[in-house]
Amino acid sequence: MSDPEDSAGARPSVGGMGASDPEARHGSAGARPSVGGMGAISGPPLLSVDDVSVRFGALLALSKVSVEVRRREVLAIIGPNGAGKTTLLNVISGFYHPYEGRIVFDGRDRTHLAPPDVAALGIARTFQNVALFRGMSVLDNLMTGRLLKMRGHFLLDAVWWGPAKRQELANRAVVERIIDFLEIQAIRKTPAGKLPYGLQKRVELGRALAAEPALLLLDEPMAGMNVEEKEDMSRFILDVNSEFGTTIALIEHDMGVVMDICDRVVVLDYGRKIADGTPEHIRKDQAVLDAYLGATHG
Repeated sequence: MSDPEDSAGARPSVGGMGASDPEARHGSAGARPSVGGMGAISGPPLLSVDDVSVRFGALLALSKVSVEVRRREVLAIIGPNGAGKTTLLNVISGFYHPYEGRIVFDGRDRTHLAPPDVAALGIARTFQNVALFRGMSVLDNLMTGRLLKMRGHFLLDAVWWGPAKRQELANRAVVERIIDFLEIQAIRKTPAGKLPYGLQKRVELGRALAAEPALLLLDEPMAGMNVEEKEDMSRFILDVNSEFGTTIALIEHDMGVVMDICDRVVVLDYGRKIADGTPEHIRKDQAVLDAYLGATHG
């Protein structure tokens, strides 16, 4: 099978954004990311989590948690270790099902849908630990994010002819756009397992973007990164939000990053929501300070 870059000439520009100048998009390498995303728009929320509880045996991981994710905002979900942050993302993405409560996405109840059905609705995610196909190239890893968009036919796919060829070229064009966007052209044919950790996290972000989600869930996207890598990832997250209009909900422990790039912050502690507001509000919230620093009880 030939590479569309070789067979079709220059990479096509998909959507409204071609390969732009990195400095024009991100600013200088040392600049801090701008504060907040593009901001939520008015109207009903894209996602509503209503009084959701999750139990593992005797352990109540989430207790009547209610969260709204507004369209086109960057929302942070924070809290101490064991607060239930990843459990909440797992419930939203269908890996866990709540024993009570309701989840509505874009006006549709998706409380008990399986992960493939949730992904088909327009929700994509990354994981705490990198979950790439280590022996596959960066390009092929990103192509796996397009699987839900593909409609195959065994014989046509086998000979790579007609509709099958046109479909793959169109899907690869989307992936090439993401490769340009994330500035990973030089590693597009490199096996993912040979990349440094920071680039693997960027590739995983690209694979999620390849699904063209309306809601992107990021589970600790900057864990284990150095300062420069965190700044790069922060800029990419803001650009995904502003240029693609993607709504983003992320878990992050770096409070500097949270305060810099997020429009709103939800705080969990011991499976309960204890605060919800702007970064400035959360910074001064006494319940949040007690959860992180410990409360004094007389």
